[in-house]
Amino acid sequence: MGAGAGAAATLGLDPLLAQEAPLVMKTIPKTGEALAPIGIGTNRYGVGTSADERAPLRATLKLFAELGGKVIDTAAVYGTAETVIGDLVRELGIRSELFFATKTDLRGQVSGAAGLQERLDRMETQTMDLMQVHNLVDVGNELAVMREWKQDGRIRYIGATISTANQSDEMARVMETEDMDFVQFNYSLDDRNAEARLLPLAADRGLAVLINLPFGRGDLFDKVEGRPLPDWAGEFDCASWGQFFLKYIISHPTVTAAIPGTRQERHVIDNLGAARGRLPDASLRRRQQEFFDSLS
Repeated sequence: MGAGAGAAATLGLDPLLAQEAPLVMKTIPKTGEALAPIGIGTNRYGVGTSADERAPLRATLKLFAELGGKVIDTAAVYGTAETVIGDLVRELGIRSELFFATKTDLRGQVSGAAGLQERLDRMETQTMDLMQVHNLVDVGNELAVMREWKQDGRIRYIGATISTANQSDEMARVMETEDMDFVQFNYSLDDRNAEARLLPLAADRGLAVLINLPFGRGDLFDKVEGRPLPDWAGEFDCASWGQFFLKYIISHPTVTAAIPGTRQERHVIDNLGAARGRLPDASLRRRQQEFFDSLS
């Protein structure tokens, strides 16, 4: 078995969660740079400095990089998350293997150039792979500063984020009028609003797409609790409900990566398993939708 299956065996997990197949890769439209389509969201990485608190996060990041994961998405408002990630990644010596994405301070406490520099300092990096305007706060001004930093080589890609459906119209306006590389928004089997406008618009504009809340807010797992996977999930190499939900998202041709919150090694293996083997085609995606919508 491959590295993922070996890690699964070491952790006492079903090797099916870490299949032999190589990771499916997606590309950033404007450059062709390849990324694994499953990343890590870190809104619960804001822990303290003790070794006990940080140990599971350190192990999670280490395994994620070993299995080919790239995107680590965080934010200024996630407590100490940026600092924790910066410390752990430096200790592990894996910065070059990862794609760092963070966001501006949506509280407006530190904005513009000072805010961008604080993000780099906390994450202990000279260059941020992706800087995003969090929830579109002061989006025009923040993007203008980011473009200068991108030109100077301190930021590689720029973008903007939302996480609720009521921000979709404003996001669409920003996508139509601003020069960006990435967008991030919410999308899942129980929240398919992005399919109507945001995903087609991202395709038209050549924007990479990160998906937050890929499991809803836990509602997807609640809905399938106690239910077995349908037999036909095997047609796209699906071994768990988490993979069922993630494969639906990353099989959309416009999605670049989903970023489920991940704090445990077993979830790294399971989540990255969604990026191995076959992905559902259009027919199977419709079947996933119909199956999920039929659940009471």
